[in-house]
Amino acid sequence: MPDTTAVGLNRSLVERLFRLREHDTNVRTELIAGLTTFLTMAYIIFVNPAILGDAGMPREAVFVATCLIAALGTLVMGLFANYPIAMAPGMGLNAYFAYVVVQGMGYTWQVALGAVFISGSLFLAVTLLRVRELIIRGIPHSLRVAITVGIGMFLALIALKSAGIVAASPATFVTLGDVHQTPVLLAVLGFILIVVLDRFKVRGAILIGIVAVTALSFLVGGNHFKGVFSAPPSIAPTFLQLDVKGALAAGVLNVVLVFFLVELFDATGTLMGVAKRAGLLQPGKMERMNKALLADSAAIFGGSLLGTSSTTAYVESATGVQAGGRTGLTAVTVAALFLSCLFIAPLAGAVPAYATAPALFFVACLMLRELTELDWNDSTEIVPAAVTALAMPFTYSIANGLAFGFITYAALKLFTGQVKQVHFMSWLIAGVFLFKFVWLGGH
Repeated sequence: MPDTTAVGLNRSLVERLFRLREHDTNVRTELIAGLTTFLTMAYIIFVNPAILGDAGMPREAVFVATCLIAALGTLVMGLFANYPIAMAPGMGLNAYFAYVVVQGMGYTWQVALGAVFISGSLFLAVTLLRVRELIIRGIPHSLRVAITVGIGMFLALIALKSAGIVAASPATFVTLGDVHQTPVLLAVLGFILIVVLDRFKVRGAILIGIVAVTALSFLVGGNHFKGVFSAPPSIAPTFLQLDVKGALAAGVLNVVLVFFLVELFDATGTLMGVAKRAGLLQPGKMERMNKALLADSAAIFGGSLLGTSSTTAYVESATGVQAGGRTGLTAVTVAALFLSCLFIAPLAGAVPAYATAPALFFVACLMLRELTELDWNDSTEIVPAAVTALAMPFTYSIANGLAFGFITYAALKLFTGQVKQVHFMSWLIAGVFLFKFVWLGGH
C-alpha cells in the first residue's frame, strides 16, 4: 500500500506541475519526446567547445559550461514556463563570439563574455518591461529573415574552412582546399551521412554523423582515443571570468547590439514556431510567452557567468513536439540528459573540427530555407535583405551585415517615398549603425 500511495503522489505531483491531461499527453510520451529532442541537439556539447576553443577559451571548461547552462536553462523553461522547449548555447552566436568578436576584432574572450552578459541583461529588461512586442514589430520582416539566412551563410563558410574544403588564397581570397586530405574526405562523408539519415527521419542524425566521423578519425585520421567516461572537468577557468567593464567600452556597443538583436529574433521566432506546432499558440498571443522569454533571457547572462556564449531556445525542440511532447516534462527530460553528459568529457575532447564541420554545414543549409518567406517582388524589401545576408559572410562579420542591411533599408524607403511605412525602431537602429560607421569607424 505505501508503494501504491507513493506512485499516486508522484503522479499527482507531475500532473500538478505539468498539467498532462489538459494537454492530452502522458509521462511516457513526454519522456520519449525529451529523448528525441536531446538526440537532435546533443551535437552542441561537441560543437560549442570546439568553436569557443578557437577563441582561446579552455575547451574542457566550456564543455562543462555548455552542459550546465543547457540543463539549467531547459529546466527553468520546463518548470517555470511549462513548455516542451530545450535551450543551449546558440549556433551562429557562438561563431560570432569566437571568429568575429575575439579573432576578428581582437577583444579577449572575457570581454566577449561581458558583452553577452550585458545583452542578456538588456533582453531581460525589455522582457520585464514588456517592450519586446514593440521592438519585434519595429524590425521589418525581410531583415528578420535575412539575419537567419546571413548567419547560415556565415556558418557555412566557417564549416567549409574547418573541413579544409575552403582555403585562403592571396589571389582570389578563398579557393578550394586540398580535397585529397583525409579530414576533407571524412567531413564530406559525414555531411552526406547526416543528410541521408535526416531524409529517412532518423532521430539524432546530426549526432550520429559527428560520432561516425570521429570514430573513423581514430582509424584513418590519426586521432587518439582517450576514453569515454571521467569526472567532470573543472569549470574554474571560465566561471565568473567575464569582463563587464571592458565590454562597456564604446567599441563594443555594436557587439552588444548584434548579440541582443539576434537573441531577440532567435528566441521569439523559435518559441512561436515550436509552440504553434505543439498547438500552444493562441490566436495573436502565446500563453505563458513572457515566462518563456524570461527563462530564455535569464539563461543568456547565466551562461556568461558560467563561461559560454549566448544561450537560446532550440528549434530542434520541434522534433520532440513531433514525437508528442506538449509540456515542460519534455524539457525536464532534456535537462536531465544534458547533466548526464558531464561525465563524458574525454569523448567530447576527442572530437576533431572536421567531425563537427558537417553538422555546422547541415544546420547552415537548413537556415537558408528562410529565403522562401521573402517578398521577391518588392526591391525595397529584397535588396536590404540580400545586402544583410551577403555582407555577413563576405565581410566575415554578422555586425556589418546587420548594419548594411538596416542602413540600406532606411535609405531605400526614404528615397522611394515610403517613410510612413517604416517603424520608428528601424530608423533608430539604422541611425545607431550609421553613427557607428561615421564616428567609430569600421569593425
